[in-house]
Amino acid sequence: MQENQTGLYRTIAGGAVGNVMEWFDFAAYAYMAPIIGALFFPAEDHFSSLIAAYGAFAAGYVARPLGAVLFGHIGDRMGRKPLLLLSITMMGLATAGIGLLPTHAAICGAAGLALVALRLLQGISVGGEYAGSLVFVAEHAPKRRRGFFCCLILSGSSLGFLMGSALVTGMSAVIPQESLHDWAWRVPFLAGGLLAIAILLLRRDLPEPPREEHTDELPVKVVLRDHWRDVLRVGGLYMGVNAGFYMIFVYTVSYLTDEIHVDPSAVMDINTFCLVIISFLPLFFAVLSDRIGRRLILVTGTLGIIALSYPLFVLMSHPDTTLVLLGQMGFVLLFSWIWGANPAAQVESAPPKVRASVLTISTNVAMAVFGGTTPLVATYLVHRTGDDFMPAFYMMFLASLTLIAVLSTPETRGRNLT
Repeated sequence: MQENQTGLYRTIAGGAVGNVMEWFDFAAYAYMAPIIGALFFPAEDHFSSLIAAYGAFAAGYVARPLGAVLFGHIGDRMGRKPLLLLSITMMGLATAGIGLLPTHAAICGAAGLALVALRLLQGISVGGEYAGSLVFVAEHAPKRRRGFFCCLILSGSSLGFLMGSALVTGMSAVIPQESLHDWAWRVPFLAGGLLAIAILLLRRDLPEPPREEHTDELPVKVVLRDHWRDVLRVGGLYMGVNAGFYMIFVYTVSYLTDEIHVDPSAVMDINTFCLVIISFLPLFFAVLSDRIGRRLILVTGTLGIIALSYPLFVLMSHPDTTLVLLGQMGFVLLFSWIWGANPAAQVESAPPKVRASVLTISTNVAMAVFGGTTPLVATYLVHRTGDDFMPAFYMMFLASLTLIAVLSTPETRGRNLT
């Protein structure tokens, strides 16, 4: 029995750990963007270089839908394990490749093109990692603990972001700025490549989860023809809280420092503290969802976001850091509430024979349309209306769409996935 439990935990860890690397890379690139912009897209002004660096970053998001179709096909036709092996291999090669790239000073404009190409490769690989690992873990997990094990994937994402930001922050504190520009900026990406090798070795001997249903047609064709409602439903479950994460942990950083004039170090301290909390708190609600069901938790959590987004955002729009912390912690509680039940509900709502394709397509489209665009949309709405609280109304709107998806989803706890 103990050996079986050990094997289960190893299998779950092998499936979930890829998301640690995905968000490690996200944080490393985001924090190194000013240096990357200067080295790969030199311009007369710093702003132009930074915009170019963020453009290369955005290229990864553009490629995610392509990765969704590719890895959905692999997962449904060849198996879940080949999906995970290929996604982490591509991600590792692209990440390490960025760390080895010659800069503009060595190969001129080809450096920027190569960086964009590697970001596209990263985006394609990431397009399969979250959904592929979620399907893999869910199909291996005991159904009475499926919510908890699926939630570990989201916890891994938050931990990966923390690891990446901690590494870059620590390097910036102890390494001279000149050395960061000369060579040290490469360290996080090379570390990501080594992490990918470790994950690949861990995944090499993982068992393929049992499946009874397959499709002989192209999975994407079957999904778009017969299961588009499932795509909308799962995308709706994923959309609201994902956009909320970008709003609270990305947009509000610049909002608090530039508009409310909160000390940047205090903002980062609050952000880091809340990231630590949101790495673990959803697990409590995941365990609760295994006991009382997914639907009740999702309905109440989503209603909480609709009802409380405005007052919580008002709390965060204050120069008093205590009030900012209280507001952000309120959002952390609501997001954790939903995150606990959300991953298991997503995979339990997808049909077995095209489960990988439904999950990859729905989550990546939702991410591309409503996730990565959230800071941009929030900034535009504030600029267009002159109302600093428009981001709260935007979150309420997206949460309303998520509520429709939740209400259209029956209770899935304990469902037999095969």
